[in-house]
Amino acid sequence: MVGDVLEEMRIRSLGVIDDAVVELSPGFTAVTGETGAGKTMVVTSLGLLLGGRADPALVRIGAKSAVVEGRISVPPGGTAVVRAEEAGAELDEGVLLISRTVSAEGRSRAHLGGRSVPVGVLAELADELVAVHGQTDQQGLLKLSRQRQALDRYAGDAVAVPLAKYAGAHRRLRAVSAELDEITTRARERAQEADLLRFGLDEIAAVEPRAGEDAELAAEAERLGHAEALASAATVAHAALAGNPEDPEGIDAATLVAGAHRALEAVRSHDSALATLSGRIGEIAILLGDVAGELAGYADDLDADPLRLAAVEERRAALTQLTRKYGEDIDAVIAWAERSAERLTELDGDDDRIGELTAERDALRGELGGLAQALTDARRGPPERFAAAVTAELASLAMPHARVSFEIRQTDDPEGVEVGGRPVAYGPAGVDEVELLLAPHPGAPPRPIAKGASGGELSRVMLAVEVVFAGTDPVPTYLFDEVDAGVGGKAAVEIGRRLAKLAKSAQVVVVTHLPQVAAFADRQLLVEKTNDGSVTRSGVKVLEGEERIRELSRMLAGQEDSQTARAHAEELLAAARADA
Repeated sequence: MVGDVLEEMRIRSLGVIDDAVVELSPGFTAVTGETGAGKTMVVTSLGLLLGGRADPALVRIGAKSAVVEGRISVPPGGTAVVRAEEAGAELDEGVLLISRTVSAEGRSRAHLGGRSVPVGVLAELADELVAVHGQTDQQGLLKLSRQRQALDRYAGDAVAVPLAKYAGAHRRLRAVSAELDEITTRARERAQEADLLRFGLDEIAAVEPRAGEDAELAAEAERLGHAEALASAATVAHAALAGNPEDPEGIDAATLVAGAHRALEAVRSHDSALATLSGRIGEIAILLGDVAGELAGYADDLDADPLRLAAVEERRAALTQLTRKYGEDIDAVIAWAERSAERLTELDGDDDRIGELTAERDALRGELGGLAQALTDARRGPPERFAAAVTAELASLAMPHARVSFEIRQTDDPEGVEVGGRPVAYGPAGVDEVELLLAPHPGAPPRPIAKGASGGELSRVMLAVEVVFAGTDPVPTYLFDEVDAGVGGKAAVEIGRRLAKLAKSAQVVVVTHLPQVAAFADRQLLVEKTNDGSVTRSGVKVLEGEERIRELSRMLAGQEDSQTARAHAEELLAAARADA
């Protein structure tokens, strides 16, 4: 057997298990032990390793957390290896290490190949690595959706291709229908929103604000409000720099600087340093003249008109009305208007959009009907082959007269899509309801397995389905938790024989209480508690020779030393080896 193999699991502080190592091998491994010894924790542990729900109730009382670590041998280039490497995992000589920690508070952590990863990554690997089946999985097989999934899985690309096309159209139809419902159901709200936007845009348009206008007007109002003081200050400053015509005897800065410049000019030829200073004073004289001229012009141009001030304040009041409603300043108000105009265009286009979406929805419904019919047609052929294969497997599981069949039907729905000239209910996987029927013996009418199968029969149907899948869509490892529930006698022997056959092409791990099943295993593991009620490292061991006979005797008669039970155990082992 070549492929992924679960080599080992270490379990710490999980349920009754304190610290134990479960060593597995290729082929068929049976896990046995007294009721309540912790056999099912093997299944629970593997479920955690492969992304199962973390239940804090699983943590052993008194422990802070439960830890499960696993070693899986994976061939290079496989799908699981590629996905693990994409998540950043590193392989150790073809071995992938997985760990999962669950705290007593409910927190969960996952590691893959030495890297912390989301738990969802482990769940993705589960689809490629292991098929886990327990009592809950048997109940899951009773759901019509699971039965349809089983049929589609068996059919392969023949159904997968039309299903993918249908699913894509279905997603688009849901999106279009949701958008159409959103537009139509919120029509009143959108109309109110449009009215508010129009009012705001009209109010802004009536004022016609300019970008930065509010800041400009604020500066102008400040200047006009203090015009007299500004003019007086400019006049006094001008007189200090250039002199006052009404006081020809007054001394001003320009006169003083001019005098200083003349004094230095008279002697500048005698010293270059003084000549440099003279030039700088000349520059000061020019600068004083320029400033004095600008002060004179400022005083002449200053508008102290109270009518202009009133107009500025009135305009500022109009702008303030806008900034109170639509933005912190006029630039923000203008930006609001631009966004609102775009939104109003969108809202005003709703009627056109409703028409477009309605037309697209109707076209998609018609297209979906055609795709649903193609999908239904694709599902018509595989059920007979699938049912025949499962029926043949049931004959090998001590149900020689049982017959399995499939019923494919649709449900009328006036709101559905038209298929075959009538409207039928539809969903993400098409319009078909697929139901698995079982006739357990001749003369019995085919009935849904939810109504026509006992617990033991349901276990065998599930095993038969999985064995059929193993021939068409195999996974490397199968783990069954009491797949033999409700079974005994010859049926138990046949289940053991069938599991052994499955183990020739895959790794099979079975938690069982039936010696007839355990006898067919290539390896038998015993789970047993210590005196304090816990399972330790020494509590999970491989049984060989005499130890295995003693355990099979206990399973047969409840007495390890019963000579009759021992003889029966030896007979079972011999028959199983001969059958292999």
